[in-house]
Amino acid sequence: MDLRVFTEPQQGATYETLLRVAKAAEDLNYGAFFRSDHYLHMGSVSGLPGPTDAWITLAGLARDTSRIHLGTLMTAATFRLPGVLAIQVAQVDQMSGGRVELGLGAGWYDTEHEAYGIPFPKEKFARLEEQLAVITGLWATPVGERFSYDGTYYQLKDSPALPKPAQSKVPVLIGGHGAKRTPALAARYADEFNMPFASLADTEQQFARVRAAAEQAGRKGDELVYSNALVACVGRNDAEVKRRADAIGREVEELKANGLAGSPAEVVERIAQYEGVGSQRMYLQMLDLDDLDHLALIASEVMPQLG
Repeated sequence: MDLRVFTEPQQGATYETLLRVAKAAEDLNYGAFFRSDHYLHMGSVSGLPGPTDAWITLAGLARDTSRIHLGTLMTAATFRLPGVLAIQVAQVDQMSGGRVELGLGAGWYDTEHEAYGIPFPKEKFARLEEQLAVITGLWATPVGERFSYDGTYYQLKDSPALPKPAQSKVPVLIGGHGAKRTPALAARYADEFNMPFASLADTEQQFARVRAAAEQAGRKGDELVYSNALVACVGRNDAEVKRRADAIGREVEELKANGLAGSPAEVVERIAQYEGVGSQRMYLQMLDLDDLDHLALIASEVMPQLG
């Protein structure tokens, strides 16, 4: 089981805060540092000092870290044109020496689009499909050849399809709860399928759908990595768990029901349950980015027990 750190900077974080977390995660041997791609806070927090851009952040981290993988859960397809995004991700991959992974989703938070003047189209999923075709097509085009694409929403003509990422293939993550279109899209384009904030039953059902879709598309179901994202709230004792729950405005029992919460032993058991339904990788949503001891506790008391 690969443990990765997943942050939500739109709730309030500077680049320096994110760098501290990323470096701590690297030093503690987490598999990756991921961040959301949002421009507006959610809930009752102020969001101060304001949003940071996901790919500008990852470009900085590409130079300020040395080993840890970097990526997004999920980049919103509504924020960027696919040709531009392909260039951005390829450049950050070069800057990192080949440590980037691209999680790409349709986009959903209409209020942030309104707040920053970003168009919020009705046909978001169809646009996502075309974005994936364009981005992966640009990267896969051999140097010296040209790439063209004539879609409903995006058209490219005689693109030199440059630059290329450092990796021969940047891992692409697709995720979500959709029963039909999402598994089909993952089967076509994904290297990893992520199930965010889902129960064991829903995770098992969706993983089965993705495996079936992959096999129908001519791939082996186990070609994909299967992962979950869940909020983490771990403590050495009940008082520490409650303190961490209070710090993020959540109730302990709710976190235990819907996330990874409790003592290290409880969390190890909970992760094992997800592993039992097919999860191979866990993105730990860390909401208090000032609490680096939380990361250290999980690394020392949970990670070694996962094998």
